[in-house]
Amino acid sequence: MGSMRFVASRLAALLFTVLAGTFVVFMVMKAAPGDPAIAVLGESARPELVAAFRQKNNLDAPVLIQYGRWLAGAATGSFGSSLTLASGRPIGPLIASRLPNTLFIGVFALVMAITISLIAGIVAALHRGKLADTLATSLAVLGISMPDFWLSYVLILTLALGLGAFPSYGFTSPAESFAGALYSGFLPALAVSAPLAAVFSRTLRTSLLEVAHKEHVVAARSFGFHPVYVFMNWIFRNALIPYITIIGLQVRYILGGVVVIERIFGVAGVGSLMVDAAFARDYPVVQACAVLFLAIVLSVNLSVDLICTAFDPRRRR
Repeated sequence: MGSMRFVASRLAALLFTVLAGTFVVFMVMKAAPGDPAIAVLGESARPELVAAFRQKNNLDAPVLIQYGRWLAGAATGSFGSSLTLASGRPIGPLIASRLPNTLFIGVFALVMAITISLIAGIVAALHRGKLADTLATSLAVLGISMPDFWLSYVLILTLALGLGAFPSYGFTSPAESFAGALYSGFLPALAVSAPLAAVFSRTLRTSLLEVAHKEHVVAARSFGFHPVYVFMNWIFRNALIPYITIIGLQVRYILGGVVVIERIFGVAGVGSLMVDAAFARDYPVVQACAVLFLAIVLSVNLSVDLICTAFDPRRRR
């Protein structure tokens, strides 16, 4: 019963956050300079044509009414049609055609970051104060200090243009070729994952060292259990809670990084679509992309809360 109450309260908070987020994005886009009607019809368009375009696309109504009409459509799953970027095309299929590319890059980067951080964090914690710990910690500091866009150009210069090991631009959709997506998406995913791996590994190292000195771990060692058994059952499992939490919190960084990385590497994803729509003053497309990103972040955070609750040692008594 308590778990159901917890999930219900988090879902209610999620819904409120989505509403607040969509309202903020809508108002920011409306406050930005530019007019979709002028962007489509041109600077020399006759006033009556501009007025007709605005009336047709609900741009002449008060801002709050515009938002209310958009929200009513979004509640039924309809995000309207593109105004300028893909004039008249429904937004749902437009995003659906690009979403697999964004999800692939994001998941690929997350898997790389988790894999690297697990190895680096565990090695650093087990060899505290030694050369391995110094190297892992130094690389983590270096990774945190590198912006993903700067790292992207370094990877292009060295691995793509220098060695010719990977393409410098363009992306093969996983729907066309999964192997091609892995190959063409390696550099974009690496650019996103490197700073994440640094954050994750430092968090895991700190958590492992903290748990390793807890009284229950000392007691387990006193019983003569094998060090590997003690590490896996009393140290590593209990150290996962802050590690998983930081992964959930960094999902927003992944999405933010994907928006930039997609532009640099020429990935036709939702992030690049959102940027193009913002420059083209295509309010409905930007709004739909923002809702999608917000829903992903909040859903992941909810999942992380549930996972951390399952790992909480107080619930395993």
